[in-house]
Amino acid sequence: MQSEKSMCEYYAARAQEYDAIYQKPERQADLRIIEDWIPQILSGRRVLEIACGTGYWTQFIAPKAAQVVAIDAAQETLEIAKQRENTKKVDFRIADAYALPDQLGSFDAAFAGFWFSHIPLQRVRPFLIDLHKKLMPGAIVLFLDNLYVEGNSTPIGESDKEENTYQIRKLRDGTSHRVLKNFPSEEELKKMIEGIGGEAQYHRFNYYWTFSYKTLP
Repeated sequence: MQSEKSMCEYYAARAQEYDAIYQKPERQADLRIIEDWIPQILSGRRVLEIACGTGYWTQFIAPKAAQVVAIDAAQETLEIAKQRENTKKVDFRIADAYALPDQLGSFDAAFAGFWFSHIPLQRVRPFLIDLHKKLMPGAIVLFLDNLYVEGNSTPIGESDKEENTYQIRKLRDGTSHRVLKNFPSEEELKKMIEGIGGEAQYHRFNYYWTFSYKTLP
């Protein structure tokens, strides 16, 4: 299993080139739809954004939301996020997604873009239970992540005994990184929230999926 430290180091090293992933021509149609749709779902809500990275999704959410507190473990990515035109009122904080600080406050929505797939399968339920402690009953939880598309996605290089899958990714500086990246099905996502979430909705695009649900009372 990949350590939290190595994952943070990878994204810190990737900070300056991260947004290049959003420039792939074949993904533009999906992105335009999702960029418009997600802010509507979160409109008027107090949103906790997990692993906000460079703030690509924060910039679309912030103008519609009542409040956004966006956390990430890497200072390098947060510095980029803070420079975006639509994120000036966002409360950016360094924080561990697996140990959310008590002082974050209470929210009626949570969002994570391209974070869920990096959670080891055995840590998903503990992560969600801890996240729910920061959310009000009936809060919306919304995840956005990648579908595995043969010939387009980075190939899966290996799996571990818990069935987590890994990719080998290369950065512009020539370094290679082993990155945990899972590709859950709709059925697997729904099973992960059994007993803790309801009203689940799954949307499949050409290159991405979204999964939303409401926390239970």
